[in-house]
Amino acid sequence: MHKLLVLYSQPADPDHFRDYYVTNHLPLIRNWPGLLGWRHSFDVAATQGEAPYFAVFEADFADAAAMAAARASEHGRRVTADVANYATGGAVVIHYPVPDGTG
Repeated sequence: MHKLLVLYSQPADPDHFRDYYVTNHLPLIRNWPGLLGWRHSFDVAATQGEAPYFAVFEADFADAAAMAAARASEHGRRVTADVANYATGGAVVIHYPVPDGTG
């Protein structure tokens, strides 16, 4: 499996972020080609001190090639372009392979 992780910094308008994200952005995510699963949270907390992020999103793909194809697709480009409509604080996007962990 390959995971895409988006870490959102504090937006200028947290209420707009939440509303737009749930109403507009997540419906785009649901139709992303090759997507195996996804999850998000606005309840980001740090184990010590204040959390550096406002929200988090995780997406699962079969492998790096499937993720790259999804991101390069027309739909994937729409998903990426939509981020500017709510993430005024910016976002960090990372990805990585996830070993199965049953060893």
